[in-house]
Parts: sequence; structure tokens; C-alpha cells
Amino acid sequence: MSIVVMRRQTGRRLRPEVEQLFREHSQMLYRTAYSVLGNAADAEDVLQTVFLRLLRGEQGPEKNASGYLYRAAINVSLNVIRSRKRLELTDNADRFEVPADSHSSDVAEELHARLTAALAKLQPEDAQLLVLRYLHDRTDVEIAKLFGVSRGSIAIRLFRSRRRLRKLMGEGQ
Repeated sequence: MSIVVMRRQTGRRLRPEVEQLFREHSQMLYRTAYSVLGNAADAEDVLQTVFLRLLRGEQGPEKNASGYLYRAAINVSLNVIRSRKRLELTDNADRFEVPADSHSSDVAEELHARLTAALAKLQPEDAQLLVLRYLHDRTDVEIAKLFGVSRGSIAIRLFRSRRRLRKLMGEGQ
């Protein structure tokens, strides 16, 4: 998505501060959403949702724009996962029928689906910490700076979040 597409979506010129935020953070937000969702179209939708909310003035970063936008991308991504689950439960079951002789999906795809489902069950802030640490390779110190807490606090929360994620992944087998 580009600024031109965002202008077309809203039908007006972007506010300069939102345009600057888009230029600086759109790639990071897209990567974050894609890493959680594993789908380019959904990741673009998340990016669009976050910036449309900014344009409408529904929300906005107070101090730490990078941390705020990152959290917004994670939260919207988790909402997409949750809405998928609701859709799967209410959709027509016939489309899920698979011939008995077909092979199951690739192991990596299955693992990603289980990981995505487990991440959606975590508290949003715990999911954010794990994504920052393991998908964006941020250090505990960098994460602590984003969240405005101590490095020790982040280390403890990461430990607890990993433990909870392992438990949730084990339940999915």
C-alpha cells in the first residue's frame, strides 16, 4: 500500500503528520502483520485499518509513535485471527470436506497455523512481546524502551509468555 492508495481510500489529502508516520512506519507495520497472519492481503488490510483510524482521529500516538503503531498492528492482526475463527465456526462445513486419500498440509504450514491460533489466545501485550523478540529480533533492552519498562520486567514477561505459548501449542496437538 502506498500513500497514493491511502489518498484514494479517503478521498482527500493525508494530514502531514499521518503521511510522515506512514512513510516512516508502514513497512514495519506490514512486516509485523504479515508475520502474525501469514497472508499478504490481510497484512495490507491491517496496515490500512491502522492508518485509517489515525486519519479519522479515532486514536493516535501520544509519545512513542513506533511502539503505538506496532501495538496497533498486533491488536488488529489478532482481531483478524479471531474473526477468522468465528467465520470458520459459522461457515458451511461442506467446504472443509477433504478426500480421504489426500495428504495433510505441509508440516510448516500446520505449525504456523497452530502458532497463529496459540498467539491469538495470548493476551495482546504478551503476543506483542513474542513477535517483537522472535520475529523482529529485538533485544530485551529495545523492547523495554518501546514499552517504557525495565529490561528485567521484559525478560520475566517473555519467559512467562513463552511458557504459556508452549502450553497452548501443546494443547493444539
